[in-house]
Amino acid sequence: MTTARTTAALAEPVEPVGGGWTSALALANGAIWVGWYGPLQILLASQAEDFAPGAGMSKESVLAWVTGAGAVVSLLATPLFGALSDRTTSRRGRRTPWIVAGSAGGAVSLLLLAGAGGLWTMVAGWCLVQLTLNASWAAVTAAVPDQVPRLQRGSVGGWLGAAQILGVVGGTGLATLGGGVGAGYAACAVFTLVGALPYVLAHRDPPLPAVARPEWSWRGFLAGFWLSPRRHPDFAWAWLTRFLINLGNSVGLLYLLFYLRDRVGYPDPEQGVLILTVVNASTLLATVVVSGMWSDRVGRRKPFVYGSGLLMAGATGLIALWPTWPGALVASALLGLGFGVFTSVDFALMTDVLPTAIDRGKDLGVINVANSLPQVAAPVLAAPIVTHLGGYRTLYLVAAVIGLAGAVFVGRIRGVE
Repeated sequence: MTTARTTAALAEPVEPVGGGWTSALALANGAIWVGWYGPLQILLASQAEDFAPGAGMSKESVLAWVTGAGAVVSLLATPLFGALSDRTTSRRGRRTPWIVAGSAGGAVSLLLLAGAGGLWTMVAGWCLVQLTLNASWAAVTAAVPDQVPRLQRGSVGGWLGAAQILGVVGGTGLATLGGGVGAGYAACAVFTLVGALPYVLAHRDPPLPAVARPEWSWRGFLAGFWLSPRRHPDFAWAWLTRFLINLGNSVGLLYLLFYLRDRVGYPDPEQGVLILTVVNASTLLATVVVSGMWSDRVGRRKPFVYGSGLLMAGATGLIALWPTWPGALVASALLGLGFGVFTSVDFALMTDVLPTAIDRGKDLGVINVANSLPQVAAPVLAAPIVTHLGGYRTLYLVAAVIGLAGAVFVGRIRGVE
């Protein structure tokens, strides 16, 4: 008696989604990235510099503590909220309630972070931002395998990737041009909330009937977060590929503001970060949608991930070997080209290796740990390299090697062409 409704919620989608649905979901995704990257690119670094003397640490160490703690929360929150959304039986669907709650909570959390008075209130505020926005992000990403056919996921992933980088640019711009730390946070908070409204108000995902929800047990719920690499090798290799490429990227971005100030000697490093972000976004936008559509058309994923990983590794190595403002501009352009291809095609590849329909949100959350865990690992890896093991040149060479390893390992995925 619930077969049709269950099929709508859990069956492999076959009907293509329209442009309105894709645009609304992309805007919601971009709004989340505004909430993350306004702080990450500018605001957290500015606060770290202000609070470092009182904390008795260097600004690099303060920033590492804050971003590392937030990344630990993100690491846990993404699969948790993905799993909770899998079990949600709201009439508005499995994902929409979490998009609403996460976006609203993220906006409030950003405003609280703006009022931080020291290291530990800054840590608490950023952890709360990560908790809430990851609830929204887990639901947004899970909506794709719920409603988009396999051979449309490259193009939809491309539009989500375009929105992601526009969110990075928008967040950086709002943080830079807002007129101060407090105003920058307020601007990011407003956009984070408003950007989710078109999808929430105009679209909803198929509801899951209560009878189709798995029986609850703490043991079963917690055990579901472990996916055996032996039983699901493609899932495991896809996860490792994403982790390594994102780790290389995170290591390179963490100290970008300080790199421009202390190594390159750029006179206005905050403006320099904004310029590099715009250059990176421009080249990324040139490839992110086109590569996703191309991948859908030829029905292949791995060659695109190979090429993008190699290009990004080369660009990161260029930063190490050519520490000048022109070198940073060229590297940013190349990184954008590579990451545009990677963002759309790797997302489609991830959805192709999900083990079961009932656990799409949870499994994508586990995969998205490969985005969050590098934020934990990057400060641990980067801080001692910069301060004791060779400085920024060594840092960017290490980042290049890590990214190169990620590109190589994609060849171990057997179930995707």
